Amino acid sequence: MTRDDLAIRYGRTRVNSRRTRLIALVTAAVFAVVLVGWVVWAGLDNSSAELEAKDTGHTVIDEHSVSIDFLLTVPRGSTASCALQAQSAKFAIVGWKIVDIPASDKATRGITETIRTTEQSVTGLIYRCWLT
Repeated sequence: MTRDDLAIRYGRTRVNSRRTRLIALVTAAVFAVVLVGWVVWAGLDNSSAELEAKDTGHTVIDEHSVSIDFLLTVPRGSTASCALQAQSAKFAIVGWKIVDIPASDKATRGITETIRTTEQSVTGLIYRCWLT
């Protein structure tokens, strides 16, 4: 057997080598396009950055109410709503309130809301906020 016979037998001819390189290049190009598309879609899309809510504190007023302090960042002139909740020591939801936030010329503002509870709460926090 000659070297060429072995190359043909095991698929290592010049034609197969070119085909393998072409397949590898096409696969790499497709991967690169998908990766760039994902980075643009997930990393550079700022639609999720339009709204940000951050808990800054809470005060348990008595066994039937809690005050929740939070910062809300929304685009100027936009209205929003936030669902607030109070939890007991057993992590049960003992108070719930949806607060409508009017439009403002300020992007970030501090908000304090008091919600009623069915029993003693140990914390008050933001459940979720959304643009309206």
